[in-house]
Amino acid sequence: MDPLHLTTTRRADTLTVSLSGELDIANSEALRGQLFTLLHEAGHARLVVELSRLSFIDAAGLGILVSVRNQARRQHTPMRIDGVPPAIRRLLRITGLETHLTT
Repeated sequence: MDPLHLTTTRRADTLTVSLSGELDIANSEALRGQLFTLLHEAGHARLVVELSRLSFIDAAGLGILVSVRNQARRQHTPMRIDGVPPAIRRLLRITGLETHLTT
């Protein structure tokens, strides 16, 4: 199991959160708290969650991404998911979340 790692970078009006490792039920609630804090700090800057180094995601992890996306919409913060690996993109497509999270 690859532990989940999170790194952030800010450039101009974009806050990028890069995830690597595995996002599952064991670490999803901790990630939710971190992402909500970053979302609050982002304000009206764009939030990009970059997944290119994420090797696994389960239903709990998908739920976190949806929850954060919904909060971003409520506070009028532009947000998108970027760098989605093919296996995870397929999962997003199967669950109907692809357009909800990546646009």
